[in-house]
Amino acid sequence: MLKALKKMFGKDDALASETPTAPGTIAGAPPDSISDVERAPKSLRQEPAASSGEAKRKPAKPRKSPPPAPSTWTPDDFKVEPQEGKTRFHDFGLDSRIMHAIHDLGFPYCTPIQAQVLGFTLKGQDAIGRAQTGTGKTAAFLISTITQLLTTPAPDERYMGEPRALIIAPTRELVVQIAKDAEALTKYSGLNVMSFVGGMDFDKQLKQLESRYCDILVATPGRLLDFNQRGEVHLDMVEVMVLDEADRMLDMGFIPQVRQIIRQTPRKDERQTLLFSATFTDDVMNLAKQWTVDPAIVEIEPENVASDTVKQHVYAVSSSDKYKLLYNLVTHHGWERVMVFANRRDEVRRIEERLTRDGVSAAQMSGDVPQHKRIKVLEGFREGRIKVLVATDVAGRGIHVDGISHVINFTLPEDPDDYVHRIGRTGRAGTSGTSISFAGEDDAFALPPIEELLGRKIDCEQPPAELLKAVPHSR
Repeated sequence: MLKALKKMFGKDDALASETPTAPGTIAGAPPDSISDVERAPKSLRQEPAASSGEAKRKPAKPRKSPPPAPSTWTPDDFKVEPQEGKTRFHDFGLDSRIMHAIHDLGFPYCTPIQAQVLGFTLKGQDAIGRAQTGTGKTAAFLISTITQLLTTPAPDERYMGEPRALIIAPTRELVVQIAKDAEALTKYSGLNVMSFVGGMDFDKQLKQLESRYCDILVATPGRLLDFNQRGEVHLDMVEVMVLDEADRMLDMGFIPQVRQIIRQTPRKDERQTLLFSATFTDDVMNLAKQWTVDPAIVEIEPENVASDTVKQHVYAVSSSDKYKLLYNLVTHHGWERVMVFANRRDEVRRIEERLTRDGVSAAQMSGDVPQHKRIKVLEGFREGRIKVLVATDVAGRGIHVDGISHVINFTLPEDPDDYVHRIGRTGRAGTSGTSISFAGEDDAFALPPIEELLGRKIDCEQPPAELLKAVPHSR
């Protein structure tokens, strides 16, 4: 598969990809017409006619963030012995300010995706990557992006709303997580990270742009277009563009919006583009071909779709007994951080309400939950104040919380790929975890396709009798 992908991105194809792909390449998406502004060299591009928001685009006052206080820390304080088969961050000659942040985070060795991607992207090459969730791809593209911004000084003439790096992700939770990771890695660099997501106060997000320069912008497509169309954010100075979870953006219908955004950025041979996806479908690869130039293709463990660090179990249980099984599993074993997945929002709401009523600290994460509440819920889950987080697939895809010991599939997903993403919430970064799936009369049909994707059978067993006892507090 990897050879075929590399052949697809050969020099002949790379040259041909300068011409827009014919209409109809992506099912359900409009043709990607590239404007004359994008085709023209950067030096010849003209500013578009002033819009209602264009008048707000005034030269920024010199209010750059003050440089970090001098530090006595040196890379010599970060001693990591070479180890066979492992790549150190030291091996890439990274800026000491990035190394200091990596040291604080406690990451001495690269994960496989980091080791392979950084080998290309630190040289300025475009890249597309496929890796399992929890393998460290976020840090891979952030380290590369921060290196680019530190290596190339910011232009003297610059507007407050002109980010130098743009990261687009499909869900609000994922944007918040990426921004949090970016802030940790830019701790000593003086770079400013901002995040724009829907569901939160627009004016509060706008105030960020009015107070400081934007170096790294992480955003969902819809909210980014809101800022762009109002003339508050301009993308003509983007040096690095990252598209995370491209397959999910396709599934959620965001590609037309992403196309509009990309047309506002410099042409693809004047920016570095990094694209990450959990799957390399034909649609994803066609998008990558349109938006990148001669990309390095990195695919980590393509045959191992589910992490070996996650123990997988299936309980055959009637639908009427599912809640009793869930309650008893959580309470009898004293689990502290559990994610429960259900297919529909109403299921998520009912499960959370019953757990709360029965004395279990629980919260829900779905499209019905306002963004400000989502952030509070995630913080409570991370800090251990919330024991059980019940989520839909869309809401759960962007949740990256360390220490999730168990994932429970209250209902099996209809899409086998969603099963892989669900259980990937546990057993992250080499730690062990457990997934337990409930197969009832209404969803047992979903198990064979999951096993086919995994390439093996999952043992299906009857739950012990003590786990099916009546819930004592239920009314």
